[in-house]
Amino acid sequence: MGKRNVSVGTVQMACTPDIASNLRKAIQGIRDAAAKGANIVCLQELFSSLYFCDTENYDNFSLAETIPGPTTQKLQKLAAELEVVIIASLFEKRADGLFHNTTVVLDADGTIAGRYRKNHIPDDPGFYEKFYFAPGDTGYGVFKTRYATVGVLICWDQWFPEAARITALMGAEILFYPTAIGWALSQPDKVNAEQHSAWQTMQCAHAIANGVFVVSVNRTGVEGKVRFWGGSFVSNPFGKILYKASHDKEEVEVSQLDIREIGFYRMHWPFLRDRRTDTYPPILNRYLDDSK
Repeated sequence: MGKRNVSVGTVQMACTPDIASNLRKAIQGIRDAAAKGANIVCLQELFSSLYFCDTENYDNFSLAETIPGPTTQKLQKLAAELEVVIIASLFEKRADGLFHNTTVVLDADGTIAGRYRKNHIPDDPGFYEKFYFAPGDTGYGVFKTRYATVGVLICWDQWFPEAARITALMGAEILFYPTAIGWALSQPDKVNAEQHSAWQTMQCAHAIANGVFVVSVNRTGVEGKVRFWGGSFVSNPFGKILYKASHDKEEVEVSQLDIREIGFYRMHWPFLRDRRTDTYPPILNRYLDDSK
């Protein structure tokens, strides 16, 4: 079995209120990853600003922009210059009063390969995303870029096996998860460790169940009452961690993926072969009880 190597860059950042500074940092991170040989570079969720969803504030809607828009256009030029695929998470203004949490995939020639709008929208203390984002309506999808067929899901989507399964069934070779998740500063270390472990375990399970690579890129730093836990990582198709970032440092790293390993793991662990799709209709119910 020959190799088909794809180099994936992850840019883990701490953000500030200065939008221009965050964008410059992200661009430099992409350049650094490309200099290390990256073919595809993924940024964290909502990389150009602080994580504004910690409060319900109408002023924050001014952070949104269209796609294509100023940030997209800058990144398109960069993608074409460096000949890298860029996966960038943005606060999308679709129309007046209609906003999405959206990730755009830019191919290595600078064209827009497509976008994915976050489907699962959380509403928890410190993560009031339902105030800002309409649920996604792009459906799940894959993007055939120059270097690999990629699927994109966003943060809270990480916890739902259905999203990973559908995207993998559509042909994704790598699942990318731009992320903004962290610990409440008031929580004890035991709770923090348990939450982080569950987060990583869940995504490694997606890799195993679907036989795909998983790349999760989280932010770091303290914002308000949350310490974003970093820990960006890359998993092979059987849940082995190939790279893991620190919790508290900004890091740009490049991981080498051999895409042909997907075939190896799926052949020896044939979960797709043995799926009983005829038994799965009940999954479409919210819950299986007598209430309607």
